[in-house]
Amino acid sequence: MEKNQHRAPIYEALERFQKMRVVPFDVPGHKRGRGNPELVELLGQKCVSMDVNSMKPLDNLCHPISVIREAEELAADAFGAAHAFLMVGGTTSAVQSMVLSVVKAGEKIILPRNVHRSVMGALVLCGAIPVYVNPDCDERLGIPLGMKLADVKEAIRQNPDAKAVLVNNPTYYGICSDLRAIVKIAHENGMYCLADEAHGTHFYFGENLPVSAMAAGADMAAVSMHKSGGSLTQSSFLLIGPAMSEGHVRQIINLTQTTSGSYLLLSSLDISRRNLAIRGKEAFAKVVELADYAREEINAIGGYYAFADELKNGDSIYDFDRTKLSVHTLDMGLAGIEVYDILRDEYDIQIEFGDLGNFLAYLSIGDRQREVERLVAALAEIRRRYERDSMGMMSQEYIAPDVAVSPHAAFYADKESLPIEQTEGRVCSEFVMCYPPGIPILTPGERITRQILDYIHYAKEKGCSMTGPEDPDITRLNVLKGA
Repeated sequence: MEKNQHRAPIYEALERFQKMRVVPFDVPGHKRGRGNPELVELLGQKCVSMDVNSMKPLDNLCHPISVIREAEELAADAFGAAHAFLMVGGTTSAVQSMVLSVVKAGEKIILPRNVHRSVMGALVLCGAIPVYVNPDCDERLGIPLGMKLADVKEAIRQNPDAKAVLVNNPTYYGICSDLRAIVKIAHENGMYCLADEAHGTHFYFGENLPVSAMAAGADMAAVSMHKSGGSLTQSSFLLIGPAMSEGHVRQIINLTQTTSGSYLLLSSLDISRRNLAIRGKEAFAKVVELADYAREEINAIGGYYAFADELKNGDSIYDFDRTKLSVHTLDMGLAGIEVYDILRDEYDIQIEFGDLGNFLAYLSIGDRQREVERLVAALAEIRRRYERDSMGMMSQEYIAPDVAVSPHAAFYADKESLPIEQTEGRVCSEFVMCYPPGIPILTPGERITRQILDYIHYAKEKGCSMTGPEDPDITRLNVLKGA
């Protein structure tokens, strides 16, 4: 039966509930804001009055049977999935539920090493064994690309007992693998195919964009609705295909997701899904047009390289997400993170992230041409003021890991803390990464090399935000005792 995508059942239920003037002897304790006037002043009365607890008229996220269930069914219909789960723990929660649904302790999962930390966190939790497909790296841009189909086939050949293949689609930079072909080869070998689609919400609603995971036949996809889809931060969807058991996946989700789902986040997912189902095609056509315009203007400045479709090679860059405004900066002697800092500190322009050679300006349905023109003007001025010789600039973003121990075993093993310079050759027991993008430089179980230490020092020196270790200053690292 065709679904009415103009409906927003959670939002509609909240509107009905507000008119009932119910006296709250339940949580949350601010009691519609009366107990916290500063919160009301910050967020507004309507917002705090909708911050309510699960109850019969509003359903329950852990076991939905009415309005949340309806919202899930509408989302599944909009995204072309067998079922959709509303997630309030961010796409991290969706990704981890996806991994935990298909592998358990000792089982193998094939994946690229340039995954988000949430994937590696899931492996720490469940004890599954990663089989890495090292992505190609573009030497000029210094960024990891997608997975080559031949490399995926070889990993499957060497590990026929693996349970699943996980794909980043797209990467933060907009790079897409040949998802349809990877799904096909995984299924032919009795494996699930999972997609971390955190940056690909718009693939489901735009035209002339890379294929979405559900359209490609993937079994599960984590979709970050709050990124390009317009919902509130921390809200996300987990989509599943027909081969997955809805009940099993919900049980996995309920192991870690809150029992007190925020109705602000849930209603934002509901409303945003409705918005994209009705207006997404037109909205994302404008985003692509804006990104293409920005690329043309930035490349005309000189010194920068805003890249897109011309990178496509039919394999490790099978497709490119043209909404991503990814810009290479090394040709004018500046690291991407340095341009990021200058834009924020001197021009009041906040972009998504900068790494050692590139920055990403995230364009979505809320952007307008005037802001893009302001960004272009600032970049032109930055080149005029700051351009310098590029000799000695480091660009390499991907370092192939030397895996000594599984992430789970390393994270929970006996460890010792050492000054970072004394850790070369030892096995790391914690994460180290620049965030964003949140792709680990080191994960538990990987051997620390001189190249990795040089990279960490250089990234800190250039101003990258480093996260992960127990020591917030990253002057020390935890390593396995005796390894």
